[in-house]
Amino acid sequence: MVKLAAKCILAGDPTVGKTALAHIFRSDGAHFQNYTLTAGVDLVVKTVPIPDTSDSVELFIFDSAGKELFSEMLDKLWESPNVLCLVYDVTSEQSFSSCGKWLEKARAQAPGSTLPAAVPAQPAPAAFSGHTGWCHPASSLGGTPVDKGGGV
Repeated sequence: MVKLAAKCILAGDPTVGKTALAHIFRSDGAHFQNYTLTAGVDLVVKTVPIPDTSDSVELFIFDSAGKELFSEMLDKLWESPNVLCLVYDVTSEQSFSSCGKWLEKARAQAPGSTLPAAVPAQPAPAAFSGHTGWCHPASSLGGTPVDKGGGV
């Protein structure tokens, strides 16, 4: 049995649903209700089995604050990510436009490397009703489509 480890960064503007996404993933879909502002980074850890094997991945999800106030604090915590998940609110075009800023910040933490990414759309937590959102390829932000095995 092999146990792999992966560091996933959740990034996006404030109140787009990053914390809800992390908690729903950790609880296998249970409804997320108690939102509080993330100050810096919250760490969510979950072991995910790899289908048709006895192997698993221990996923360390860094749920990052979206406020600029915490931006400098994130630099050290964002070092060497394996996966990037840019989250935006489907009701806010601005939150989607800001994904480019978050993508550049993540790229700065992993210079010269390819960073696999996904861009899930979320209803904001206030409107969240158990919906897990839609996932758009990172190519919509200028990256390489994930379904072709690329990254950003």
